[in-house]
Amino acid sequence: MGKVLSLFTGAGGLDVGLERAGLDTVACVELNGDARSVLAANRPGWALPGDGDVNTAAQQLVPGALGMKPGELDLIAGGPPCQPFSKAAQWASTARSGMQDDRAKCVHGMLDLVESFLPKALLIENVEGFLRGKDNASEVISEGLAGINARHGTSYRLAAEVVDAADFGVPQHRRRAIGIAYRDGAEVHLPEATHADAPMRAWDVLWDLEEDEKPSATGQWAALLPSIPEGGNYLHLTARGEGEELFGWRTRYWSFLLKLAKDRPSWTLPASPGPSTGPFHWDNRPLSVREQMRLQTFPDEWRIDHPFRAGRRMVGNATPPLLAEVLGRTIVGDLELGEASARTRLLEGTPSLLPVRQPRVPRAVAPVSIPEAYQAQVGAKEAHPGEGIGPSPRRLVARG
Repeated sequence: MGKVLSLFTGAGGLDVGLERAGLDTVACVELNGDARSVLAANRPGWALPGDGDVNTAAQQLVPGALGMKPGELDLIAGGPPCQPFSKAAQWASTARSGMQDDRAKCVHGMLDLVESFLPKALLIENVEGFLRGKDNASEVISEGLAGINARHGTSYRLAAEVVDAADFGVPQHRRRAIGIAYRDGAEVHLPEATHADAPMRAWDVLWDLEEDEKPSATGQWAALLPSIPEGGNYLHLTARGEGEELFGWRTRYWSFLLKLAKDRPSWTLPASPGPSTGPFHWDNRPLSVREQMRLQTFPDEWRIDHPFRAGRRMVGNATPPLLAEVLGRTIVGDLELGEASARTRLLEGTPSLLPVRQPRVPRAVAPVSIPEAYQAQVGAKEAHPGEGIGPSPRRLVARG
């Protein structure tokens, strides 16, 4: 139905979803060796040209290398590395933010490939800060597309929106910036939310999953997890919570000792969490890689046979495949890709990666008293003094 050149492919989440929307990935530009091995194992037919560096790919990866002419490719899709635009980067005292960061140079590499291939569409998926906020990339991308238009007579125009993946049936709250541009300047019909009022829940995708190897919680606070209610975090153990006072109110980060609730979507899955960073399973342990893949809506046949930390990193960095499928269906419909009857069947059907809602969710297990080992630390604690000093003052304090 359509041909896709995938950039920053990672573990393939975006491409798995686009594939379900009838779009065929012809090549993946991916630098990480672990991710390349995942792609090769799951889709041997997806070419992995060169060394996977998008910054230099346009020098070797030309349309003729994929058996096509400029303008014949249907879609370039990808999510440039998000670290320079993440909330964590905005808070780090030593980080360079957004387009000032060296890691953001790949945005220009992406634009070079757009100019080389002149695809019918460009799809970008990334963290919220990629297209909004301080030092975001939207102006650079729009200016780059304007230059391509001037040199080639195209009409690329970026349409961008921030969405929550849970609003489209992904059992995980995950706010993502979506950018789409069509070569002919046609209007982009960004998809409307389908599950905002009735989101899929963690139980809907984890209820039948039996893992042979379940990760164990580690770190000095691991034994506290049974004392946190499902859907709660460390705030339960503060003066304003219902448990014993072990921490000061709002003195820790939100995901500290955060646990899933069976009857709600997961919170955003991080790629490289610390030992006390959730969301944790309601069984008081880290989520396995396969459980995280279910919460991201990867199909079960997609395998990531890597050590736990490497697998967790790849899954945490991935685009939820269901969200990608929804976006792919939008592009297929807008551009009228493929044969008309096949396109109609695709667009009128339910997305194939949408989870099945379970009729019954078990009750939450009540939290227990904190273990004896922590009892000496129970007592009145000072709360956070206000709303927080924010990233800029923090940097000044660090430098002073």
